[in-house]
Amino acid sequence: MAETQSSEMTVTATPAALALIKELQLSHGAELLFHQSGGCCDGSAPMLFAKGDYLTGGNDVLVGEIGGVPFYMNDDQYSRWKHTDLIIDAIDGIGGMFSLENGTGKRFLTRSDVCMR
Repeated sequence: MAETQSSEMTVTATPAALALIKELQLSHGAELLFHQSGGCCDGSAPMLFAKGDYLTGGNDVLVGEIGGVPFYMNDDQYSRWKHTDLIIDAIDGIGGMFSLENGTGKRFLTRSDVCMR
């Protein structure tokens, strides 16, 4: 079953996030994908995977693309967050256990335009 495309929410990236994406594409290949974690093991962090290491499906919404990388989230989470736009940033810290930035000294962080007002 194919994922659906978002029409309400947008996702953008800061220059720091775009630089980290580019660095990870050089070391892991260009075919990557983001999935916004729903809050279990790694909180609500955006997780970056090599395409094929994370399978999307009918319960995933394609929110947009940043740095040439598709950005997905679960449809239940999307239904709660769809009224805000997301800004993906990269900050100093430890990345999610399964996310590709783990071990780089940086981690991706989701910011909301609602929280920044």
